[in-house]
Amino acid sequence: MLYHLLYPLHGSVGVFNVFRYITVRSVGGAVTAFLLMLLLGPWFIRKLKAHQIGQVVRDDGPETHLAKKGVPTMGGVLIIAVISCSTLLWARLDNPLVWLLLFVLTFFGCIGAIDDIKKIKKKSSDGLSARGKLFLQIFGASVVGLFVLLHPGYDGLLSIPFLKDIQPDLSWFYIIFAVLVIVGSSNAVNLTDGLDGLAAGPTVITASVYLIFAYLAGHAVLADYLQIPFVLGAGELSIFCGAMVGACLGFLWFNAYPAQIFMGDVGSLALGGALGGVAIIIKQEILLAIVGGIFVMEVISVILQVGYFKLSHGKRIFLMAPFHHHFEKKGWAEPKIVVRFWIVSIILGLVAIATLKLR
Repeated sequence: MLYHLLYPLHGSVGVFNVFRYITVRSVGGAVTAFLLMLLLGPWFIRKLKAHQIGQVVRDDGPETHLAKKGVPTMGGVLIIAVISCSTLLWARLDNPLVWLLLFVLTFFGCIGAIDDIKKIKKKSSDGLSARGKLFLQIFGASVVGLFVLLHPGYDGLLSIPFLKDIQPDLSWFYIIFAVLVIVGSSNAVNLTDGLDGLAAGPTVITASVYLIFAYLAGHAVLADYLQIPFVLGAGELSIFCGAMVGACLGFLWFNAYPAQIFMGDVGSLALGGALGGVAIIIKQEILLAIVGGIFVMEVISVILQVGYFKLSHGKRIFLMAPFHHHFEKKGWAEPKIVVRFWIVSIILGLVAIATLKLR
């Protein structure tokens, strides 16, 4: 919005020329989102408490989580609102890719909101049925896959990190692949959201890395030099990623141990879906498995645990899944688990950035 309002005035007021730069607007989006979260966070927490929208704790979870019962949840509503407002304020509104990402964020957030509301009403950890949730996720992700494949300049080619000369063409199967990436990412972040600050931290790192890649993908010269797919208009997605970074950092202000608020499924499903959406749109799909390695690890731990439990007739690989609960059962303090997962996420983020030159 600011671009459309102020940049046309740069001829008479030179300072408005800065709004042409994506870097400036990305920083603006991040700072705006962070400040909005700090400003609105206390008010939002009070509203959640007043309406008794509190966390429902699993009966089979770690005993230490009983203290989390009743802590305000559904903070993801504020996260989505802040990201959307900051993006609309700083991004170019004539870019369809921006609107596509806002659709993903909002649609997956609505799925999570339905799930959270059902849990709160029933006072149970059982919300929206797994089949119903998956159906809605597949529908939303299919819209993105179809849009991308039909959008001018896109194709079914797959970009593989470290391998510049290998780009398999998935053709129409790319839609199925896009669904797997977006739905998988959404559920992975959702599974990771089990400790104070655990999901928000890696989301900040992953969004930061994709901010860089989105900027490069939208710059024809740099994309050609680094031999990554050029995507016309992808640079504007840097503003969205910046807003996500700022919003999650602001949320961490209140979500850090001991948490004053949780994001709920409305936040984790939305953020995960949005990260998957960015990965698909800028053609850096497999990179998500690297920079989002923490999320992948959590999903794999659940798959291995469930599979081994069924095959071995009741035996377990981990003391509890997802993986972060395993360390809780071993006696690790919650802040130690969270910070160590953040450290691993930072290292994975650096590895992802290194793929720009290691090709």
